[in-house]
Amino acid sequence: MAKKTLIENASILNEGQNRRGSVLIEGESIVHLFEEKEPIPESLKKQVEERIDAEGLYLIPGMIDAHVHFREPGLTQKGDIRTESRAAVAGGVTSYMDMPNVRPLTTSRAAVEEKLSIAAANSLANYAFYLGITDENIEEALHIDPSIVCGLKLFLGSSTGNMLVRDSRLISRLMKSRLPIAVHAEDEAIIESNRKKIEASYAGRPIPICMHPVIRSTEACVRATKFIIEEAKRSGAHLHILHISTSEELELLKDRSGAERHITAETCPQYLWFDDRKYETLGARMKCNPAIKTSEDRKALLRGLSDGTIDTIGTDHAPHLLSDKEGDCLHAASGTPQIQYVIPLLFELVKQGHLQAERIPTLTAHHPADIYGISKRGYIREGYQADLVLVDPNQDTTVTSEGILSKCGWSPYEGETFTSSIVRTLVNGVTVYDRGKIIEAVSSPSQPLKFIRG
Repeated sequence: MAKKTLIENASILNEGQNRRGSVLIEGESIVHLFEEKEPIPESLKKQVEERIDAEGLYLIPGMIDAHVHFREPGLTQKGDIRTESRAAVAGGVTSYMDMPNVRPLTTSRAAVEEKLSIAAANSLANYAFYLGITDENIEEALHIDPSIVCGLKLFLGSSTGNMLVRDSRLISRLMKSRLPIAVHAEDEAIIESNRKKIEASYAGRPIPICMHPVIRSTEACVRATKFIIEEAKRSGAHLHILHISTSEELELLKDRSGAERHITAETCPQYLWFDDRKYETLGARMKCNPAIKTSEDRKALLRGLSDGTIDTIGTDHAPHLLSDKEGDCLHAASGTPQIQYVIPLLFELVKQGHLQAERIPTLTAHHPADIYGISKRGYIREGYQADLVLVDPNQDTTVTSEGILSKCGWSPYEGETFTSSIVRTLVNGVTVYDRGKIIEAVSSPSQPLKFIRG
């Protein structure tokens, strides 16, 4: 008989509402939601094997992070599926979708199947993988079995792994795919031109990290984002624009009509927390692609969380060793570990007045589930998988190197204190994280994500 677990007296943030209630889990599924005044039968209480008192806590659907780089295979000195999935559940992330720029690149069905096998043996969170797009694999991408990949990843700007696609004719063909197409949108020609100008001006001297947003400029982001939006409008392609970093891109997204909601957009926690004034103190620790830009861009992105311009939050979790971060603007690696602190950071934005708490599940769970067609996850509903997170809004989380679970061992948030914390994380009804401790089991409760494809 499946184990029964009862989470009692929680403030349930779900589907735009905050309602006090209790949730009954049987096995891996949610079987009943009790409203605050709805009595829980005594006979049922006797059948429950585990009762979790959630008084004073928020209960939210586990985050579905549609944008991570867990570095396996081939780059496992930085991170791997085992270590990074544990950092994920500690951060309230119960499902993730991993990017293809590893070694070898995930650009074939065989490579996807290899990663699925690795995750089945090692992941503590639910998982799915993108197929990466290159100049050579468009035909395979158009005919890939839609049940084994979460989507296609297209790089319009170079980044870790060098999967850049420049040929607009190939991109137009790719727009025929019925799968979600997740796009890194930066114009490579503008980046190359900016780089040459900066190199010339420094005449062989080290280029400071603060030049990163000058090289990978607003113009580079806007031109690529405008191009790919126009392609998607013409074709009707299912487009998801990753890591929006500028106010100008938000203006392009505001032009979407109701019929164009197949074009969606993500931003990431680093763009909501930092701006270019922090390069002086954080340096390469906050260097990522696209670059973190101005305080005005940050303010616009914060507004976009609430007004619906931004559809999802993805972490772009991209661990590097600190040794990879050494060097000047052209040589320090781009990418930062984010996944363990994303939910406390978002609740901090609530306390700062930038966001309503009820909006957090929409950005982190509901919309990712809807955009990618994920079956029975992303909501607290009867019959759905019990991927759930309890958050204490009044318990501090101080980021220290000792508490970091990502293999790289550092965070750009070290020294920050967020005034909320993850108390417990359940994956498919099983507690995998509880008050600072990873709960290991004989076998992992994680599962591959299943997709409903129209």
